[in-house]
Amino acid sequence: MSTGELELDRIKRLLPQWVEASRRLTAEGKVASYIPELSKSPREALGIFIMSASGDSVSGGDCGFGFTLQSISKVFTLILALMDHGEAHVFAKVGMEPTGDNFNSMLKLELVEPGIPFNPLINAGAIAVSSMIGGDSPHEKSARILRFFRELANSDTLDYDIDVYRSESETGHHNRSLAYYLKGNGVIADDVEDVLDVYFRHCSVKATCSDLARMALVLACGGADPLTGKRLIPRRYVQIAKTFMVTCGMYNASGEFAINVGLPAKSGVSGGILTMVPGRYGIGVIGPALNPKGNSVAGVHLLETLSAKLDWSMF
Repeated sequence: MSTGELELDRIKRLLPQWVEASRRLTAEGKVASYIPELSKSPREALGIFIMSASGDSVSGGDCGFGFTLQSISKVFTLILALMDHGEAHVFAKVGMEPTGDNFNSMLKLELVEPGIPFNPLINAGAIAVSSMIGGDSPHEKSARILRFFRELANSDTLDYDIDVYRSESETGHHNRSLAYYLKGNGVIADDVEDVLDVYFRHCSVKATCSDLARMALVLACGGADPLTGKRLIPRRYVQIAKTFMVTCGMYNASGEFAINVGLPAKSGVSGGILTMVPGRYGIGVIGPALNPKGNSVAGVHLLETLSAKLDWSMF
């Protein structure tokens, strides 16, 4: 057996006990309720799917049920905007720095000149990025995003969860305030409701852990799908995205995650986490019970265990 095969064999043997050890932490978390539809998620659920660059996979726990991408989608809309317009255009409207604030905070927009979002993975930044997706209408922009997501996941089954989309749209008052502030600052030029429609839709794309793992694998392999040989993303844009994932991907717990796990990652308030071992694995995790920072409490613990046991940290 190769080294990679030996490691996968070890993961297969030990993953069930690691999952169950982490599952106990779900009792400490809370399912997101500020988007009402998300409150229906099973609090005790925990699942993981790991896919290798050779196409082998290992899964554990409740990895079969669907959940919405939420903020995980921001990684890929950033990449699509970069592919549409290039770095100079995108980063004239969105910064490159962590905030240290909550993902939906308006504080830095008001305090720091010139009033652009600090990075593309907080809500304000992702709303600005959504306005940069190429297309003549919100429908066309959203259709392009969904096609891109499907190509990365190698799956035509990815689609919108209309109930979650409606729930987000009907209750997204804070995001509307962010968007109107951006409009007032000249960061977005399009109609605010049109931009928010694109944003709410890409957050509400429904996927599974295996979809996340395949999308992560493309990033892990520098933008090329190792299972088809097709380059889907320029390498430079993957480098940018992975850097943001390390510095900003786990909200204002990104530094802690970098120390304890040491892998690029992006979480969402549905409880999903997309992460990877560069060059080797794409990983998708779901655990709807969240810690106070908005990350899956059991999912983070499970990734901490895997990284420690398998020496996965990049640092």
